[in-house]
Amino acid sequence: MEYTRKWSEKFSVEQVKIELLNTAYGNGHTFLARLDPITLFIWYIFFGIVPWFIHQETILLGMFVFVVITTFIAKVSPLIILILCLGLLSQGGYLLVASLFFGGNLATILPLLVLTLKLSVISLASISVFCSMDPDKLSNGLLKIGFPGQVSFSIAYGYRMLPSLLEEYHHIFLSFRLRGKAPEKKGFLYWRAIVYFCKVAVLSFYPLLLSTSKRARTTVEALETKGSFYGFNHPEVKKLKLANMKMQKHDYLFLGFTAFYLVCLFIFL
Repeated sequence: MEYTRKWSEKFSVEQVKIELLNTAYGNGHTFLARLDPITLFIWYIFFGIVPWFIHQETILLGMFVFVVITTFIAKVSPLIILILCLGLLSQGGYLLVASLFFGGNLATILPLLVLTLKLSVISLASISVFCSMDPDKLSNGLLKIGFPGQVSFSIAYGYRMLPSLLEEYHHIFLSFRLRGKAPEKKGFLYWRAIVYFCKVAVLSFYPLLLSTSKRARTTVEALETKGSFYGFNHPEVKKLKLANMKMQKHDYLFLGFTAFYLVCLFIFL
């Protein structure tokens, strides 16, 4: 019971909200967080695209070790790592079952492992980069490389609103439970209780969508009042906003070390 209580506390809504806030704002002291967004984007573009064109297992394994180290340096939340592992295992598992169902054999395990390794490299690189940038830094980086102002603001706004939406969804879910009636008989393997909670979970989305639409309209009106859309479309305002963004010595050192490591991988493996 003690272990059950500890695990339930780790997966409570409040704990998930804390993990989301730490992911968005709590990693500003790490080495990757001190890098310029352009540096992180260049690094991510390589590790997000190149692994698809590499089929040598040793090189992929070397890249995997490198991104694991960067993930550790970025101090990524254990909850995000757990979700990533569950996603990779479930995807590899259903592909294996599908291949066996359509006439495959155990020889398909090796290609699936290679595919999982590629996805792991790309996913860990994504986590390392985007967990190292707070919403404002990510928004400014996207604006710097030419994304429209509305797009960069929308991404930063989504980061800020996600914990609030999660908490509001939890309140709506609890209100449905208070007004409803759970099944008295749980059924075999609690199937009646599972169906009831799934139904309540789906119904809770409709009030959340209406509340989000109303909140989005209020936000747009407030932005128009403050003249934010004027700043999105004028180069002088954008230049002033991004004046402090520039690559420094540690950015070039990080990219240089990454290039040196990759060259060694391709030469010696």
